[in-house]
Amino acid sequence: MFIETETTPNPAALKFLPGRQVMPSGTREFATPEDGEASPLAQAIFDTGEVVNVFFGGDFVSVTAAPGVSWTDLKPQVVAILLDHFVSEAPLFAGGTAAGISVPAEDDLMVEENPDDADIVAQINELLETRVRPAVAGDGGDIAYRGFKDGIVYLTLQGACSGCPSSTATLKHGIEGLLKHYVPEVVEVRAA
Repeated sequence: MFIETETTPNPAALKFLPGRQVMPSGTREFATPEDGEASPLAQAIFDTGEVVNVFFGGDFVSVTAAPGVSWTDLKPQVVAILLDHFVSEAPLFAGGTAAGISVPAEDDLMVEENPDDADIVAQINELLETRVRPAVAGDGGDIAYRGFKDGIVYLTLQGACSGCPSSTATLKHGIEGLLKHYVPEVVEVRAA
């Protein structure tokens, strides 16, 4: 088995591609070692002591190194952990399933939406799903819709995109420009 790596726009994060499915559907972010206890793989990566975020995508794992940590030393450790996990076909989550793990749903809205905006929200979500999510996944992350109110779209960047130096530019110039172009009711995009 060979695990490829890709850089991401976030210099602290690397994207690891094991050449097989990681998550059967959706994504899962582990922002703390305590969160990582839900997954033996995430926990093993956190156990290096040099990691601040682990993110599982459909076919990749993004890992964000702690400040000051060199990827020269950390990368071989993460590759070895991933190889052990996938070669042994160990379960991704504790107990062998994801059942019982509380994952914040995209339905967890930051603002109370107006039911009259349902068509606008549907357009926003369609654009996020078809245009934005694939691009963000290519950079080792994901995006979660958190609401629309008074022309403002609230989004959360996850994985390698969370805390990336270019995340503000991604939200303001990339996603905001796209949404404003296709959905004239959108006036601004904010991080939630």
